[in-house]
Amino acid sequence: MNPLDRLIQGLTKLPGIGQKTATRLAFHLLRAPADDARELADALIHVKSTLRLCSDCLAFTPEDPCAICRDPRRDHATICVVEQPADLSAIESTGVFRGVYHILHGVLAPLEGIGPDDLKVRELLTRLKTSRIQEIFVATNPTVEGEATATYLAGLVKPLGCKLTRIASGIPVGSEVEYTNHQTLAVAIQERRTF
Repeated sequence: MNPLDRLIQGLTKLPGIGQKTATRLAFHLLRAPADDARELADALIHVKSTLRLCSDCLAFTPEDPCAICRDPRRDHATICVVEQPADLSAIESTGVFRGVYHILHGVLAPLEGIGPDDLKVRELLTRLKTSRIQEIFVATNPTVEGEATATYLAGLVKPLGCKLTRIASGIPVGSEVEYTNHQTLAVAIQERRTF
């Protein structure tokens, strides 16, 4: 196969990258200095060879356990359950959550053949049984799959006696009620809280 076609084909395997974007990226890399291409290739090889899953939260980390799980200032009795490592990064960027995490590495999606055994649920249950966890904060996305996963986890966690909370959903800060879509507005009304 032609080296350019091979590069384009490889780039199309990345999420959100179609044929056109892959072609544009490939030509950008061809025009870039050879050092830039080498640096990118080295970064890819380095990340694949040095990162592994944290034995506690299952985040990608160069050290096991990861920095968050090792941090004695974190609330190790509160676990935030998220779908993907990127969700952990998003929550951490707020600076608000001070507990630890558990990454499922997916959500239940029966139509795609993804069931509980395809997620890191067993590892979560092991943590709950071997640690003094007081709260499980489920922060899966408010999608059909995310809600199904949250409901499934609730059925497993409630019998263990942990406090179970769910990330709030509704109208984003800075938006207007008048322009909010009906589904988001309905959830915001249903999830209203006392103040």
